[in-house]
Amino acid sequence: MTGYLPEGKLINTCENQRTLSSLSNMREAKQSSKILEARATVCDAHHNLIVDMGEIKGIIPREEGAVGIKEGTVRDIAVISRVNRPVSFVITDFTVSDKGETVALLSREKAQRRCIDNYINALSVGDVVPARITHLEAFGAFADIGCGVVALMPIDAISVSRIEHPKERFAVGMDIKAVIKSIENGRISLSHKELLGTWQENADNFTQGETVSGIVRSVENYGAFVELTPNLAGLAELKDGVKVGQRASVYIKSIIPSKMKIKLIIIDTFDSEALLEKPKYYYKGEHIDEFVYSPYTCEKYIATTFS
Repeated sequence: MTGYLPEGKLINTCENQRTLSSLSNMREAKQSSKILEARATVCDAHHNLIVDMGEIKGIIPREEGAVGIKEGTVRDIAVISRVNRPVSFVITDFTVSDKGETVALLSREKAQRRCIDNYINALSVGDVVPARITHLEAFGAFADIGCGVVALMPIDAISVSRIEHPKERFAVGMDIKAVIKSIENGRISLSHKELLGTWQENADNFTQGETVSGIVRSVENYGAFVELTPNLAGLAELKDGVKVGQRASVYIKSIIPSKMKIKLIIIDTFDSEALLEKPKYYYKGEHIDEFVYSPYTCEKYIATTFS
């Protein structure tokens, strides 16, 4: 696993806590430019972050708050939004306050810059990386892939089964895996659905004749699509009162790999918020060149090629 982790993954490690346990250890960390983590407690009126380092207080000046702040390419919300959250940083200096207290000067920008230079710039399309969800928008999810460096995962890359909003899959702070989908002009786009299993891998969890739980994802004039897993949906016969977003109990009428179809009968539906579940990953490797979703017996060929 990379040494450059999403923010929050380092804060409770023994090594990080040991370093922050004494001023002498922190001075050693300064000399080696060691990346550390602690929680930001305040963003002052000048958008400097105040960091709780235990024995002493740390300050991340506004211009050191994130890559791009100095140049004006990143908005100050990137700093403000870190309050009450862990931040990555290196110690750049120590000073003494008006009250005679030792204060550490910190740089999140330098930690991010090193992460970009030594880790992110070495990534290739198809690499599988750890990530942490930072915020959600209707068009996609943003995820930290190292030291607070954020990449976008478009909504259509989250799962094969379509959703109306990323909040149906993710929550802020959730740890996930992601695939590097594209790298263009320094911007990284992520994908996720290729890690959630092929049609056949998901269908193997079900048996004809079972009645199982699902979520109604769309209602058409010819039937309702019911999600059985994030990468598998079946078509159910229409039933009065069925609405998108409802939980459904469905009877599995048939499973047809050659046509990549699952035929369902809706037994019952009810309104209920689905509980978020941690993604189940079928792909365990660190790099993927091609993901073939469709069964080999199917006439349709559905695949993602990473190049």
